[in-house]
Amino acid sequence: MYYFTELLGLPITDAAGRTLGKLREVAIDPGQDPSRVQSLIYSQGGRLWAAPARLAAVSPAGFQLRPEAQPTPLAGGGADSGPLWVRRDMLDQQIIDVHGRKVVRINDVDFEAMHRDPGVDLRAVQVDVGFGGALRRLTQGVLPRRWMIWFSTRGRPRVIPWHLFDLVETDPARRVKLQISYGALSRLHPADLADIVEDLAPAERGAVFQTLNNEVAAEVLGEVEPRFQRALLESLGKGKAADIVEEMEPDEAADVLAELPEEVSEGILEDMRAEEREEVSELLDYPEDTAGGRMTTDFLVLPGAAKVADAITALRNFEAPVEGVHAIFITNEQQHLAGMVPLARLLLAAHDATLNSLAMEAPAVAAEDKDSKIAELFDKYNLTTLAVVDAHRHLVGIITVDDVIGLLRDR
Repeated sequence: MYYFTELLGLPITDAAGRTLGKLREVAIDPGQDPSRVQSLIYSQGGRLWAAPARLAAVSPAGFQLRPEAQPTPLAGGGADSGPLWVRRDMLDQQIIDVHGRKVVRINDVDFEAMHRDPGVDLRAVQVDVGFGGALRRLTQGVLPRRWMIWFSTRGRPRVIPWHLFDLVETDPARRVKLQISYGALSRLHPADLADIVEDLAPAERGAVFQTLNNEVAAEVLGEVEPRFQRALLESLGKGKAADIVEEMEPDEAADVLAELPEEVSEGILEDMRAEEREEVSELLDYPEDTAGGRMTTDFLVLPGAAKVADAITALRNFEAPVEGVHAIFITNEQQHLAGMVPLARLLLAAHDATLNSLAMEAPAVAAEDKDSKIAELFDKYNLTTLAVVDAHRHLVGIITVDDVIGLLRDR
């Protein structure tokens, strides 16, 4: 194993033993191989050169090229180089540790010398984000190399495997060049991803958020603090912002838009599809501390005479996130709320059983009722879902347990 700080400044020699220069950089092309060092960068005659990194030998004394290696000059000093340059693009840069779910800074990169037939390859295996890496950086060129390494390895190492992080890059053009996709972020829980986004500086926060697909971005937007919601949406064009808000549950979308300046929220609403715009606009009319302000209009309701098989079909075809569905509500012939069927009862029942035969009472609140009434009913009946009805007992929305947790947290 070799530290990048240990390799910097080591001589690069050709097959005959003539010194070509000292190592300035190593280049990795993620598009070809995510971890293999593609070339060694050194200076000679006032120019930067790239030497193939399939080596004859590598040691603490330096690098020896293979006989067929042909170094090439870098046009423009390598400023527009497509591959990832470790010193330029990684050291001191923020990265997202997708395993530890946090934002950290790179102090060093660790490479492994792997013998191949023919030659030796260098592969990046991990990044050092701990004190040891920082100490090696500070003592490079000051202490003898063996002392520098000895001191830096005394403490507990803090390293992240090469495949478990995403490099933060604000420039879209450079993200393409460096093959940064942030694909691993989309697999994190939205709450963890929201914490990461909040920890980033404003420019990095916007850059990462804009790379997420609309569905993931919508889930993250629902988890971040209101002040970050506003900043993230205002950093987008209103068309992109509308696409993301459309993916949110109606109650969360209304909460987000309520925090924005009126002209901004109206611009986003104008770009939303008519159906989603109408749902969110209705919710915006309710005060935040009422059942109407807390409810979502994404719910499942069927006639009480419907069969269990009908309910399962409706559940499969439900377009909103099924994670929020705890029960199916039923109505009578007058379309009044008549009860609800918890999913556990539904799944255990025969397919030809009617929903009326499985129903239990459905406590309800009016859209104008305050938070205190909502909390009281959830506590009294140990609910996971609470119906919201109008003056004629028509179902207009539901409040789920996660909304109540948010209510209590706000208090």
